Amino acid sequence: METAGSAYDLTAATGQLHTFEDILRTAAVTNDSIDAIADRLLEDAAVLSDGVLEERVPEVPILSGEVWAAGVTYRISEKARKAESAMPDMYLDVYESDRPEVFFKATPERTVGPDAGVGIRADSEWDVPEPELGIVLFEGSIVGYTIGNDMSSRSIEGQNPLYLPQAKVYDRCCSLGPCIRSADSIDDPHDLEMWMTVSRDDDVLYDESTSTSKMVRSVDELVDCYVTHNAVPDVSVLLTGTSLVPDEEFTLREGDTVEIGLEEIGTLSNTVVEV
Repeated sequence: METAGSAYDLTAATGQLHTFEDILRTAAVTNDSIDAIADRLLEDAAVLSDGVLEERVPEVPILSGEVWAAGVTYRISEKARKAESAMPDMYLDVYESDRPEVFFKATPERTVGPDAGVGIRADSEWDVPEPELGIVLFEGSIVGYTIGNDMSSRSIEGQNPLYLPQAKVYDRCCSLGPCIRSADSIDDPHDLEMWMTVSRDDDVLYDESTSTSKMVRSVDELVDCYVTHNAVPDVSVLLTGTSLVPDEEFTLREGDTVEIGLEEIGTLSNTVVEV
């Protein structure tokens, strides 16, 4: 946990606490917020020095039983949709429909954390990162937010919409991090600045920003679609879509660096590897 410029190891405060999920379960039993639980542990928690933090290998901040994602939650240009798909009208239909697009994205085994390698498929010719606000859920309720990278093969999806699972779900197809911000500490998830840069060697190839205020769906609406008529795990993450998509002339290459920033949460950085 980080507060007032310092980082604390809450696991040192009690032998019963090992993961973020342990905090969630404790809060559920005591009917407290996760922030209240963390505050109680601070007095006995160990302050982590900068040196210790630098030596630690960053991990996925939450072991989500599943990661799902939403699509077409921002308006993407008609030109971009025509370039990506032989059936661009279907995207407009979803954009204007009452039912959002929500699809399965990743398991824990397919998900990586900060500074780890995100994957591009060896059988794909056109690959892009997709920076997204991630909703953290416990027993179907919103408890926090994080950053997600919904890696995508646009060439595979563009061949046929039925290939979407192969374009989206594969080894290292998703990254989450760098932390989880509690829902209570975010004033408005629909008013956060988001930006992404992609670098290759010393060159910045992409550098754009947007705001979650441009989403045409609310986080509550997306969560409702995900959990209704669905058996969801106790802990899950729902990504909320993106409007930051590089031009069709761009594709990721092995060795590229993707940095995604989200106001009030931080920056998620990953290198690109071929899988």
